[in-house]
Amino acid sequence: MATDAMTRSSGGDGAPDPSALKSLADAAYRPYWLDDPGRPRPRPALVGEERCDLLVVGGGYSGLWTALIAKERDPDREVVLVEGQEIGWAASGRNGGFCAASLTHGLGNGAARWPDELAELERLGHHNLDAIESAVERYGIGCDFERTGEIDVATAPHQVAELREAAELAAELGVGEQEFLDRDAVRAEVDSPTFLAGLWDRRGVAMVHPAKLAWGLARACAEMGVRIYEHTPAERLASSGAAMAVRTPYGRVRARQVALATNAFPSLVRRVRPYIAPVYDHALMTEPLTAEQLDAIGWRRRQGLSDTANHFHYFRLTADQRILWGGYDVVYRYGGRVRAEYDHHPATYRTLAEHFFRCFPQLEGVRFSHAWGGAIDTCSRFSAFFGSAHGGRVVYALGYTGLGVGATRFGAEVMLDLLAGERTERTRLEMVRSKPLPFPPEPVRWAGIGITQWSMTRADENGGRRNLWLKAMDKVGLGFDS
Repeated sequence: MATDAMTRSSGGDGAPDPSALKSLADAAYRPYWLDDPGRPRPRPALVGEERCDLLVVGGGYSGLWTALIAKERDPDREVVLVEGQEIGWAASGRNGGFCAASLTHGLGNGAARWPDELAELERLGHHNLDAIESAVERYGIGCDFERTGEIDVATAPHQVAELREAAELAAELGVGEQEFLDRDAVRAEVDSPTFLAGLWDRRGVAMVHPAKLAWGLARACAEMGVRIYEHTPAERLASSGAAMAVRTPYGRVRARQVALATNAFPSLVRRVRPYIAPVYDHALMTEPLTAEQLDAIGWRRRQGLSDTANHFHYFRLTADQRILWGGYDVVYRYGGRVRAEYDHHPATYRTLAEHFFRCFPQLEGVRFSHAWGGAIDTCSRFSAFFGSAHGGRVVYALGYTGLGVGATRFGAEVMLDLLAGERTERTRLEMVRSKPLPFPPEPVRWAGIGITQWSMTRADENGGRRNLWLKAMDKVGLGFDS
């Protein structure tokens, strides 16, 4: 095999666009969100032995929400959180900052998998987003929270019909405030010659500064009495009498219960690993736009945007008037390896830059200040799954597939319900009780992902028509998405 990286990228196949290449000349290869003067100093690593009621493994959103809500439910519970690097270092500090109400990776995916539960899942998702907004206010988390909603935009004729169908489904379910926008209406909101229509979910998505959200949650946890250790990777999980023991490089934690929030990294429960395929997503951030540049594109109501192709772009404005532009390419490494050197992929940065100026030609000359990537814990059903191990003393939530900014709080509630042995409105859901299909072992996984990516590219180019391979994947419940 010539390379261990499998990338779906059409934009980089031809001759380089000189203006796109020039726009990347000064970009820093690090996440914009983490490149912040307000980034907190890391906490010390765990040295020696700790004992607690609940150990949370992972210092991203999933782990932080679990620790915080555990203390809200029972302030006397002793909670310890260990993080292998620093709080928010991985996906929680690298994402686009789209905090969505959807728990199912969109209405379409939810309707295909849990049609009988979809209305309930939407209700719970909107309640979850309301709870996030409330927590941000209650704990004084300064994360640039803006509940501006999101517009899904059509950039090909067949996608216009798909957006109309999505609007009809939303109206039928009575969820959210979703409005179909024709070409003139969507371009009145954000002006791009590539936009043919849009679907504006007015209340179902908020924009956040993702790293500041993680840092704020960590501060709230610490103020509630959670003991947080950074640079403390969990290396091994084993039963130890009535407790669980987690080995770390310089010590050990003995806990009555353990919640695993490890995202794309290998789970301490080995049987869970086949359910996750780590894939790499990438993003660019522009320099701050001038008032004239902003006037050229409109965007006065600051909604998040995403196009509706199989391989899609997501984009939004920051508090300091930059544009984040990400998505499209999917990079999978043979064997599902997750390593720091895989975070950057210059061919993808070039593709993204070319597509940016195709979308916004009026911004010709804008430069990108940052370029970065990170791993996403995708699963075959594109939305989180849950489970327990070691007689119910260990729980996990995984597989958010890029929509974890909001859904991880719901996942934290599910994990705590499972640890409590409670039958709740969450644990009764078929979505919570079922598992996705696992991915096959290598090299079948590698080949299958490659064929699926190729097929999805062809579908984007052929009016959305899915070939026999994609139809077969749909039938058995397997798929792939960015």
